[in-house]
Amino acid sequence: MVAMEKIETTKPLIELINVTKTFKRGKQEVTILKGLDLKIYEGEFIMIMGKSGSGKTTLMNIIGFLDRISSGIFHFRGEDVSSLNENKKSDYRNAFFGFVFQQFFLIEALNVQQNVELPMVYKGVHQAKEKKAKAQHFLDLVGIGEKMKDKTTELSGGQQQRVAIARALVNDPLLIMADEPTGALDSETGKVIMDTLKQLNEEGKTIVMVTHDSDLTAYASRVIYMKDGCFEEEVKKL
Repeated sequence: MVAMEKIETTKPLIELINVTKTFKRGKQEVTILKGLDLKIYEGEFIMIMGKSGSGKTTLMNIIGFLDRISSGIFHFRGEDVSSLNENKKSDYRNAFFGFVFQQFFLIEALNVQQNVELPMVYKGVHQAKEKKAKAQHFLDLVGIGEKMKDKTTELSGGQQQRVAIARALVNDPLLIMADEPTGALDSETGKVIMDTLKQLNEEGKTIVMVTHDSDLTAYASRVIYMKDGCFEEEVKKL
């Protein structure tokens, strides 16, 4: 109980206040998120659950600066970021976020090391020695350091997802955003990936994960259930 009280008295990393998101479908305007209030604290493992169409991926895209809100207020580290332009949003993504997706999004023309180095390239790191050392460190961390020079097409699905996690970690992000990270994996490999994410969380990383798999809620410190663009239920775990 003490740990949870400590989290709740600190300043939130993310705060959404009455946030809505609407899209145009032809002449019709559709509301995907409906007046959401949410606080995310450093060190949490948040799991957002809901059926397809519930708004969970849209919410994650907003939190990760991949999309913008239609109305409401978005605070990041105490700063109002509701109206950032695209260049500034890109800067925030590169500086503070690491992304892990269901479809690994590895570049087949590059080997494992080069894929992991990509976020450093975008951040402006030019020293080959530094990039290689960091890539090796994070590949070692996720247990596939010996695959540095392999082609990504030679790896299993679980190994490819570990490359994606190493890539997400290489710029030392504040938050790891994971969208159905086990969705393309068998249950045994999925457990390995979830154990890796849990270990990273226990070492201090904040994780926001979207899933529809209720079996994974045991890994989270807080589970938020969504339905029709609203928060239906929230469960905190000690």
